[in-house]
Amino acid sequence: MKITFLGAGSTVFAKNVLGDCIINPQLKNMTISLYDIDHERLDDSFRMLTNLNRTMGGNATIVKEVNRKKALQDANYIVNAIQVGGYDPATILDFEIPKKYGFRQTIGDTMSIGGIFRALRTIPVLEEFASDIEEVCPDALFINYVNPMSILTGYMQRYTKVNTVGLCHSVQICVPRLLKMYGLEAYTDKCRYQIAGINHMAWLLSLEGTDGFLLYDEIKRRNLENDGRYNDRKDLVRLEIMRRFGYYVTESSEHNAEYMPYFIKQNYPEFIEKYNIPLDEYPRRCVNQINEWKHTREQLTNNPELRHEKSYEYASSIIEAMETDKPFKMNGNVLNKGLITNLPEDACVEVLCLVDRAGIHPTYVGQLPTALAALNMTNVNVQLMTIEAARTRKRSDVYKAAYLDPRLSAELSMDEIKSMCDELFEAEKEWLGKYN
Repeated sequence: MKITFLGAGSTVFAKNVLGDCIINPQLKNMTISLYDIDHERLDDSFRMLTNLNRTMGGNATIVKEVNRKKALQDANYIVNAIQVGGYDPATILDFEIPKKYGFRQTIGDTMSIGGIFRALRTIPVLEEFASDIEEVCPDALFINYVNPMSILTGYMQRYTKVNTVGLCHSVQICVPRLLKMYGLEAYTDKCRYQIAGINHMAWLLSLEGTDGFLLYDEIKRRNLENDGRYNDRKDLVRLEIMRRFGYYVTESSEHNAEYMPYFIKQNYPEFIEKYNIPLDEYPRRCVNQINEWKHTREQLTNNPELRHEKSYEYASSIIEAMETDKPFKMNGNVLNKGLITNLPEDACVEVLCLVDRAGIHPTYVGQLPTALAALNMTNVNVQLMTIEAARTRKRSDVYKAAYLDPRLSAELSMDEIKSMCDELFEAEKEWLGKYN
């Protein structure tokens, strides 16, 4: 069995995903193939995993490759963790050019102008991946961890022959963190819940204790009583969404603040303080991670005593289920195809999936509450239009995707949006290629 990790220079993330595989006693005699265009970071991850394999008693064969097709040859599973253009300069451009128009972002990797252009930079590389995969490992499962999740995963599922699922950890940490916020953590392993929607905007549809206690009702009651201000003024956007729409959303407040038009508004600058919204959060995290890497690199990559504990990532459990036929359930990003009946069939949705040797089996949800589907659609519209733009290579289609974005359309004129897109086209042309 072979696992290929694309973007292996993401050393910390590679440790989480591949470390989980190494310590899994069911995954024996596997080959882990590492690939990255940054050869220095590739070497770092190779040393790290080699040490980890030895100290944790693993029996994996770990190799590094600078030839992508060779890295993919005969792979059974492929983990995708690339970032096209990196933090500097691509992400900086995604944030700084919109600022000239008074448009501010928090994360900028899923929606709005940052998410659109990140997708347009990444899709050409995914097309190259798909071509190689279809040639040298056509039966492999492609596990995408890269944002914008719904756009990239949906593109692979609709326009390539590659068997693809998208994974995000927002679902598995959603309920435990919500319970802890309201002092109900005793129910963390004693509850039942359902989550469905789209990535980063999936909805906690139900939550109750295994003893029948109506946890969701209690959480909503406490939320209303305290004006949403639990947890030291954190998570205020999500708590406000729950107050107004009746349901809690899976991804963080800093993310959802820029998926809806209600929170980051030029005409209401006081909302930034009211909802504790961290503008420019992603660039700040990148700078902190770069500085932290300078201090932790040696300890992580050259530590002969390096250890690992199971993370909350799904990848190793999916691989185990497919290798051993031991069933596993998780929330994955898949093509809708009637799973959520009031969202488009070609949308990429996040629903409960069952996994076994036969593969990944999405489960039927039915209709979402009308308001939740409507909120999802404001994002799905942008996702589908961005995918179309990546196919047509027309600037006019990119403009349409941006015009449809709920925050861009609320804050800027169509002329401003078009001008912003044109500046980004010029600044990022080395990754975007030619658009007519």
